[in-house]
Amino acid sequence: MRIVDLRGRYYRENRELKELIERSEIEVETYEKSVREIISAVKEEGDTAVLRYTKFFDKVDLSPDDMVVPYSELEKAYEELDPETRWTYEVTVERITEFHSLQLEKSFFKEESGMILGQKVLPLERVGLYVPGGKAAYPSSVIMNAIPAKVAGVKEIVMSSPNPNRCTLAAAFICGIGTVYRIGGAQAVAAMAFGTKTVKKVDKIVGPGNIYVALAKKNLYGYVDIDMIAGPSEILVIADDTANPRWVATDLLSQAEHDELAAAILVTTSMDLAREVKEILYRELLVDFSRKEIAQKSLDNYGHIFVVDDLNIACEVSNYIAPEHLEIVTKNPFDLLNNIKNAGAIFLGEYSTEPLGDYILGPNHVLPTASSARFSSPLGVYDFLKRSSIIYVSKEGFERVAKHAINMAKSEGLDAHKMSVEIRLNTF
Repeated sequence: MRIVDLRGRYYRENRELKELIERSEIEVETYEKSVREIISAVKEEGDTAVLRYTKFFDKVDLSPDDMVVPYSELEKAYEELDPETRWTYEVTVERITEFHSLQLEKSFFKEESGMILGQKVLPLERVGLYVPGGKAAYPSSVIMNAIPAKVAGVKEIVMSSPNPNRCTLAAAFICGIGTVYRIGGAQAVAAMAFGTKTVKKVDKIVGPGNIYVALAKKNLYGYVDIDMIAGPSEILVIADDTANPRWVATDLLSQAEHDELAAAILVTTSMDLAREVKEILYRELLVDFSRKEIAQKSLDNYGHIFVVDDLNIACEVSNYIAPEHLEIVTKNPFDLLNNIKNAGAIFLGEYSTEPLGDYILGPNHVLPTASSARFSSPLGVYDFLKRSSIIYVSKEGFERVAKHAINMAKSEGLDAHKMSVEIRLNTF
């Protein structure tokens, strides 16, 4: 983890900062070719291709009958949860539901002389949720992706996960997911996008995955809607000299443990805090840490501490990076809120640690990464809704706007557009 002194320097010219922002530009040409081959095969062969690639990548030999997890297994997984875990899952679902219910949109109509104009808001019919499987357990991802869809009114949510574990299946049961496919990778994404004999075609695919899953979603956009192309995860902490260095170090480590490409960044006005945080990370927290190899690679390669002149510049640096998670650990964190323009989620104050947002608070943990917070938003109910414009024009309303439409058509050189208005106007 490098300490970079930006005091008295223009941060946009700093090489380390530029490299940090560009870290997600991974060479994908080799993966792209493989993913396109998988997509093409699934489109042509359906289940046969899905099973072949599942055997090749996941080392699991499935038959078509094995692709769907029996619903009884979901119910059994839920029943076998220990009471404390079950309670936590249920409280989480309740909190996520309550928060996302505030995001619901309503249809509306606007009447004016001779016109009724409006918007009809409808949920998507069927959504596919991708959940990584294998040794890792991701019940929080199931909940965070499924609940906004449920709140939106999506009629059917299906889930795809390679070798789903008991916790994942239990979360699926709690969220009311009726169908779970025991498949993963690009082949699962393609199957949900096109539909096969076993896998239902969906309108949208959401959820995180590896490079194959991300590229499959990217290549299949248009056949199906997607949530976002997820890149490496990141946390940025803005801190002043009032911050607890051990708490800050632990928060940085909580992101570094995700994977080797995760970025843990501290932007501070205190060189003393910078040195203390680095010392605590390497001399204390990493020593016997269970995920030391992953976390240390992350910190060594993408861990940075930037020391700046003041908190206004700290906010500028943060906006430049546009982090997925932003913690503001300063004496008066709300004073900086108006200065923040680009961040997936903003955590204010020393007790608002990012892992609370990952699991239990209510806002979604599916957030824009790789600086896409400049233009993108957290997953929400709005991602599972579609909107249709409603237009009614009477003869009176037509007379009010016809000339403007004709003039606009003339300026664009679209004669048939002009004619379709004139033919009605000439009947008056």
